[in-house]
Amino acid sequence: MSTAIAGTPVRALLLFGVALISAGCSQPSTLQEIREEGVLHVITRVAPSIYIEEEGGPTGYDYELAKLFADELDVKLSIRVAGDNTEILSVLRQNYAHIGMAGLSSQTALSDEYRTVPTGIAAQSVLIYNRDVERPESLADLADKTVHVVADSNHEQRLSEAQSDLPELQWQIHPGLDAAGILSRVESGEFRYATISSNVLEMNQVFYPMVKEAFAIGVPRELTWFFPAAQDESLAKAAEEFLEKLRVDGTLAQISERFYGHLDRLNYVGARTFMHHVKSRLPKYEPLFREYAKEYNIDWRLLAAIGYQESHWRPNAVSPTGVRGLMMLTRNTASHIGINNRLDAEESIQGGAKYFRIVHEKIPERIPEPDRSWFALASYNVGFGHLEDARRLTESAGKDPDRWMDVKEFLPLLAQKEWYSKTRFGYARGNEPVAYVQNIRRYYDVLARLHEPGVQPPAIKPQLVQMEGQNMKDTPHDDPRAGSELRAALPPELGMIPPTL
Repeated sequence: MSTAIAGTPVRALLLFGVALISAGCSQPSTLQEIREEGVLHVITRVAPSIYIEEEGGPTGYDYELAKLFADELDVKLSIRVAGDNTEILSVLRQNYAHIGMAGLSSQTALSDEYRTVPTGIAAQSVLIYNRDVERPESLADLADKTVHVVADSNHEQRLSEAQSDLPELQWQIHPGLDAAGILSRVESGEFRYATISSNVLEMNQVFYPMVKEAFAIGVPRELTWFFPAAQDESLAKAAEEFLEKLRVDGTLAQISERFYGHLDRLNYVGARTFMHHVKSRLPKYEPLFREYAKEYNIDWRLLAAIGYQESHWRPNAVSPTGVRGLMMLTRNTASHIGINNRLDAEESIQGGAKYFRIVHEKIPERIPEPDRSWFALASYNVGFGHLEDARRLTESAGKDPDRWMDVKEFLPLLAQKEWYSKTRFGYARGNEPVAYVQNIRRYYDVLARLHEPGVQPPAIKPQLVQMEGQNMKDTPHDDPRAGSELRAALPPELGMIPPTL
């Protein structure tokens, strides 16, 4: 009996020792491993909606989120670029990366191999076609046609679901092509029909004016990050909590606005006109845009985008109100900044760059880019006083007066008596600066993609004629009449693009 009693503590100690050894040798969580290594490994592919290298460094909606997440974890972000989604999924399947950014939504077929976390952008599959062929009204119209699809996309699942009701539906998968490759072939007519994600089409439509959207396939679903099933849940859970925090504090919406808020697409005529002018007119003036943008510390593509908004890069452009030249300077403004001949392209571009720098420097330094540039553009368009009125309205509504995405909601209210009667500077055509900024952002976006993919617009804008083409310089900035007639900067079809609110 004494032996049995004596043996009890021995067995207990042995079990306790085993427990300690097991605990000491237990596998750390994925999150712990990342923090110990100090690196978050992410695999992605090149796409404007996900990740792209710009002359100022990498950017993209998913990349910006991943960078913030790495900062939250206090680790370095390591990006590996894959050729396509097939490679991304393969790397994750082998647990060779922590996160995959593929621009895909969650799929039932992949649920056993990957965990997913939504990233805040909803998209759906859309059927696109070459505008020279008959527009299909539904998938039933494609019974004897072939739909072209990129590999490892959401579109395969959507088409497979539809095939149960339309057994004759057929499609061809192209492992060697990305979305841009599909779009270019639809543009040329090589492919008559294809499927693509709606957000990808929004970002690329202007480059492919022969491509049209026919209809959506399925419902919008949120795009996600993918995590290897071989990982435990710690990293995915941390990412989910972090993205939720960004959603609550408004950061997620602000990043979304930065990449998607200006994508009201140029229509067919507007896109073709712009692309034609990029080839036929821009080369003549590009050296001047580069030279004076550098002198005044502006991204030359932003300066060129402003020039296109103002005059379609026409050095002899003249408005009914007297603003004139490639940058549409008023006489008073030209005199103020030392420009003698507004119809001289070089003087006009130099004056525009100088004037935009002046306007830009009035915007509070605490406002970070690119919002500071958007405020500068809006200020030149509608006047600094009216912009301040809109910012005060924004603040009184409990929103952030230093965020463009918030202020652009309140600028249009300056045209309504119930609102402008409460402001210091009164009435203004508040829709115009919103659309003006939106257009320049879109032109800049295209130029950045065509000319060394570019960094978020640095800072500057020489306002001269509004998006609606107004004479902002012949009247004081805070004159209620400011914001008028000139529309030289836009094709008639673009007229007044509704603001993205």
